[in-house]
Amino acid sequence: MVLATAVMSGVRALSGQPVTVELFAAVLAMISNLAVNEPDVRRTRVTTLLMLGPAVVSLAAGTLLASHRVLADVVFVTVTMVAVYIRRFGPRGFALGMAGFMPFFLTQYLHFSVTELPWLLLAAATGIGSTLLLRGWVFAERPERTLDRLVRAFRAHLHALVEAVADLLTAAPGAVEDELRDLGRRRARLNDTGLLLAEGLEQRGADHRDDFEGRDARDGDREAFTLGILDAELAAERLATATERLVRRAAPVDAGSRHALLAGLQGLGAASATGTSPAMVDALLEEARRSVAALAAETQGRRDRTQRVAFAVIRLADALQAARRVRANGESAARLPGDRPDGGPVPMDQLGSPDSSVDSAAVEDAASKTDAGQPQGLPLSTRQAIQVGIAASLAIVVGELVSPARWYWAVLTACLVFAGTSSRGDVLSRGWGRIVGTVGGVLAGMGLAVLVSGHELLALAALFGCAFLALYLVRISQTMMALWITAVLAVLYGLIGQFSLETLVLRIEETATGAAMGMLAAYLILPKRTREAFGEALDDLVDAADAVLAASVGRILGREPASPPGQLTSDLHKALGTLRERSKPLESPLLWRRGRSSYQRTLRVLTAVEHYTHSLAQLADGIRVPEWAPTLQPAAACVRANLDALRQLLHRRQTGQISSAEDVIDAAEAYAARIPDPDRRVALLSTARLLRRIDQMVVKLATDLGHAAEAIPLQNVPATV
Repeated sequence: MVLATAVMSGVRALSGQPVTVELFAAVLAMISNLAVNEPDVRRTRVTTLLMLGPAVVSLAAGTLLASHRVLADVVFVTVTMVAVYIRRFGPRGFALGMAGFMPFFLTQYLHFSVTELPWLLLAAATGIGSTLLLRGWVFAERPERTLDRLVRAFRAHLHALVEAVADLLTAAPGAVEDELRDLGRRRARLNDTGLLLAEGLEQRGADHRDDFEGRDARDGDREAFTLGILDAELAAERLATATERLVRRAAPVDAGSRHALLAGLQGLGAASATGTSPAMVDALLEEARRSVAALAAETQGRRDRTQRVAFAVIRLADALQAARRVRANGESAARLPGDRPDGGPVPMDQLGSPDSSVDSAAVEDAASKTDAGQPQGLPLSTRQAIQVGIAASLAIVVGELVSPARWYWAVLTACLVFAGTSSRGDVLSRGWGRIVGTVGGVLAGMGLAVLVSGHELLALAALFGCAFLALYLVRISQTMMALWITAVLAVLYGLIGQFSLETLVLRIEETATGAAMGMLAAYLILPKRTREAFGEALDDLVDAADAVLAASVGRILGREPASPPGQLTSDLHKALGTLRERSKPLESPLLWRRGRSSYQRTLRVLTAVEHYTHSLAQLADGIRVPEWAPTLQPAAACVRANLDALRQLLHRRQTGQISSAEDVIDAAEAYAARIPDPDRRVALLSTARLLRRIDQMVVKLATDLGHAAEAIPLQNVPATV
């Protein structure tokens, strides 16, 4: 904005054009910066450059039609519908739509004349060109660098968590509670960073899918690395949980065990430290494993809780090594770790028989055919284009009744409440937020306008400051963006000599009118519930996962399932493919729509559940341990109950709190740890680990949604599968 304004200020000084030409360049620079959310520099440059085309056409049409009120209104509604419709093409479609919508709106708002058109075209090129120069070259954001920063941040927070675990083990009795609170804070930070890293990887994957048809090798590498990071995060959380349970018990940890655990944690801490040479990491991780190997290899069951911490140390070391290997070599997700006799990993491709594997390409084709054979209704972008067209038309009519001179505010609000939304509730929330923000902006704008009145340079500085705050806060709060944009308008009216209290009050009335028209259209016009199709696919996936879990545990306990195991795992993978397809209309190209409760977050969790469940089915091919039933059945029952409760929670149905199955899985793992035969011990420990991973994923998402409780006491668990 500053660069565009500086350039047009010079042009204005030489040409004598009004200040509105300068403001047009500044606003277009702001819009082109805000609307372009491409994941790499090349696409950012291309999309920003392409914005000039629709901006020029829209600017010329709006200026030439300004004197033909009815025709201009019809074209405005058409432009608005097209701008919303082309959002179906992702971030580039959203940016081009905004490039067409905003210039037309500004021609109606600022009342440009035909004689100003050549200078306005120059202003458009200057505004978009300044953004292209700064974002495309001068301050270009490299996704690889961003990803590296996120990986370093994840590693730093994981290191901090390991250090907090060591501090907890060495804490004096009076300092334990303080150390536990510190450990909880560090777990939360690791979780937040892991979420950001997963979203960054997902965004890069979306870019690759836009560039190439189907799934290529990079899609597999991205998913493998995402699962590797997730496995490391879960392993770190397990280490924290196991240590917390160890220090909370009444009996103190013996000196030898404490020394071994601290040595293992020291190795993990050194390996995860940001300054550690990559060449040293593998050796440090191996040293961490060796430090606790004796504890992990015990089969007498004398130190169960201590042994669980030792297992957690080894598993975190292996998860970190696997994630590094995946990132460095692009290894497939099938090579994420299982368990070794000492509690560490063996490659997943060594677990189970090849007959139980599933052809991913065939599954995805089948999922696509399944969806193709079902009525899908109008795509989200088409439905919203119709809704926006009707909302804009109503806003023009009602807005002109409120004020024939300021109706465009109502139209702008009616259109913007649909930006980045996928449901009626989203539109309602966004509309209400814009009203609240506008009221706050009027109050802030009045104060600013009075302070800068008669000082053009000061007014421009205030305008840029408000615009900066609007851009900075847009990904945090739409309400705050509306507040500062309204403040921009107040300062702008002061600059062009049209400031008045009545005008700002009218701004509130027109904003409320536009929001009401948008919400009315969203609720009454084609209220297609896209989430119902997603909910059906969610039910199918949970049912398939439950069937695989029940069959796998049953086979381990010596009971053959009614359906062939290969068919059950194939059905599970098909269900995941269908869920992915049906989540696409619900995904938003806008980065600020991503978060803990988003569909992307849910899909990531369910993808991990499918991965671990499929691995458990592979393990079940070679294990028969009927005597494990007293502890394995309750553990599996808890995991399945939590998965079903998560389904109810995602459907927004009444459900109780989801409780961690840590205690019952600990009991099953304790049985596995006492098996003297190394091969059987490998298989049983792997089974317990996979059940724990599934439960961790379910409980993590429930915690993010505010519906998780403490671990289920062992005596409260049903002993059936």
